Amino acid sequence: MLRAAIAVLLVLSVSLPGCSNAAGGLESYSNPTKGYEFLYPKGWVSLDLSDSAGKVDAVFRDLVERTENLSVVINEVPEDQTLSGLGSPAEVGYRLLKTAIAPPDSNREAELISAQTRSGDAHDYYKLEYEVKLPGEELRHNLASVAVTRGKLFTLNLSTPQRRWENRKDQFETVVDSFSVY
Repeated sequence: MLRAAIAVLLVLSVSLPGCSNAAGGLESYSNPTKGYEFLYPKGWVSLDLSDSAGKVDAVFRDLVERTENLSVVINEVPEDQTLSGLGSPAEVGYRLLKTAIAPPDSNREAELISAQTRSGDAHDYYKLEYEVKLPGEELRHNLASVAVTRGKLFTLNLSTPQRRWENRKDQFETVVDSFSVY
């Protein structure tokens, strides 16, 4: 009897972790009005944007590491605009670098590390990765997902201190890959 119980426990301890959700430790956020959704880490909170004017639609940040954050920005583009019509992943990545991540006169330096296409649901996404140096601060790591639909350019950007990147990389990749527009 004891042998059978031990065997069952052994089988469960080996097989159950394989059944766990790949998105473990993540919460779901959806904005059906604007037409997008994504996963974000548990322990992160949504910031109130009621006083903000602009194109930032959502911001979440870690309660402990307050500089760790993600945001969704929505910009207007022509109704017939496609993602590939904006350029290749690298071209869009460099444009985002120069206009938002490290624009002139920002005293920020950034390097585009990788730019690739990800296909999902009915849309293509550009996944962009950057290293960013802010003045007087440590190096940061940014991941972004960019998509176009219904005359809108959607950008999800996740930013973390470089010192946390290696430990959180898999989770943050899952977050950025979960971004979906509809």
